[in-house]
Amino acid sequence: MSLALDRPEFAPPPQRGTGRALVLALIAHGLLIAALTWGVRWRSDADEGAVDAELWSSTVQQAAPRLQAPVAPAPVPAPPPPAPAPPPRPPVAKAPEPAPAPKAPDIALEREKKLKEQKEQQERELERQQQQQQKKKELEARQRAEEEAQRKKEQQQKLAEQKKQQEAEAKQAEQKKAEAAAKQAAADRAATLKRMQGLAGASGADDSKGTAQRSSGPSSGYAGRIAAAVRPNITFPDADTVNGNPAAEFEVSLAPDGTIVGVKLSKSSGLPGWDDAAERGLRKTDKLPRDTDGRIFPSLIVTLRPKR
Repeated sequence: MSLALDRPEFAPPPQRGTGRALVLALIAHGLLIAALTWGVRWRSDADEGAVDAELWSSTVQQAAPRLQAPVAPAPVPAPPPPAPAPPPRPPVAKAPEPAPAPKAPDIALEREKKLKEQKEQQERELERQQQQQQKKKELEARQRAEEEAQRKKEQQQKLAEQKKQQEAEAKQAEQKKAEAAAKQAAADRAATLKRMQGLAGASGADDSKGTAQRSSGPSSGYAGRIAAAVRPNITFPDADTVNGNPAAEFEVSLAPDGTIVGVKLSKSSGLPGWDDAAERGLRKTDKLPRDTDGRIFPSLIVTLRPKR
């Protein structure tokens, strides 16, 4: 038994319409051949009655156009007769247009319109209130700023017045202190002069007084000891060129241990260079020696000369 008979389901399906398609194809080819044959024959029949002739001449002339059979013009159709005008129509009275019926009021639209207007009015009122509140806040902020600026200005003025008053009080206190120091220096100078006068002695009835003052004042060699202590600290290279030997007197204030606490020029020598050099030497010495009995005087008049 063959495989095709055993399994017919795998065989291709039979083709249908093959004969019909073949007949239609033959008919279409026949029609095409007939149409071509008729077209070729029609052309050959039209060319059989035509005769061509060629004429030659010594002069060139333009050939006359080929004769053609006259063509009869087509008949022009006669225009149709005009149609009679229609009789005029009688005028028709126009009926009056009916008046529009009044519209019934729409309650919902009116209510919505009123609600919209109320809402807009409320919004405008709210906006106006917000603007007023904003203006009020700005005004309050401006007032606070002005008050703060005025307070700072008053505070600064008060501080300036206090500072000025403190400076005036400090100046007065310094002036009083300077006056007290001047009074003390004058008293010390007077006492020193008095002691020095006692050292120098007095004539007549004042001899006993001078002796008492001499016994209470510095010893006779104390001035030399002071000059010897101060002179190494004085730098004055022009001493040899000075005319004479002018003296510069200084009021010197001493601490209980002999430390120099104040130096003041009481009498100039006439040579500013020597005065400055002698004062620098005194300040550089810093401490004066004690007297022979070990005493330290609170105030002394120290005389210094450029030449020994």
